[in-house]
Amino acid sequence: MSGGQERGLVISDVAGRNDLAAFVEHALRLDEAAVVRLRARSGGLVAAWVATGLDVLAVRVVSGQLKPDDLSCGADELVRGLRAADASGYVDPGYPMDSAWRSGIPPDTGFTHLDDVPAAVLINLAQRGSGLAKEHSSAHGPPASLLDQDVLQVSSGDDAIGVPMRCVFALTAMGFVPDSPTAEEIVRVRLSSTWLRIDARFGSVYRRRADSALVLR
Repeated sequence: MSGGQERGLVISDVAGRNDLAAFVEHALRLDEAAVVRLRARSGGLVAAWVATGLDVLAVRVVSGQLKPDDLSCGADELVRGLRAADASGYVDPGYPMDSAWRSGIPPDTGFTHLDDVPAAVLINLAQRGSGLAKEHSSAHGPPASLLDQDVLQVSSGDDAIGVPMRCVFALTAMGFVPDSPTAEEIVRVRLSSTWLRIDARFGSVYRRRADSALVLR
């Protein structure tokens, strides 16, 4: 990043900028006032976090450089910056919105792989859940009882966890799972002591295992 650019993001690869723009545009469909938190990771990577509105966090990781190494910005401004990036790949993230980010961020490490689930299972659950949501939704959206319902049980040895519908909705709403996945396409379920993490091809979602309403609202 040049000396005249004290704050911002550099993604030299056009495909990387397009991937991040698609992620942010999905977030804007869920919330037109969405805030994105960008955090530098080791190895020349940048993680972009959004709160989905489902008490679930979503993240997409791209190759890039960030200055400072932790900043928040409006999703709408970030999309504009990504679409208007110059030849160097410099992206202006717009006005600082660090005070608008209210969610805790999961750690990068400390997760144990629990099991892999066919992506087609998640798509099927999302379709069935969408039908129920349309049938039972109010002006406030789908009922909490539907969102909190565990629709998938994943276990390995002594570890087991239920995956709630809100995580399935977040995965599909963010475009992390293809609409028509192949039989080989999987999502990977991981656990830490405090977080449920689901990794799909185009991104990951995280749900706090306890007191999530205190952290993610």
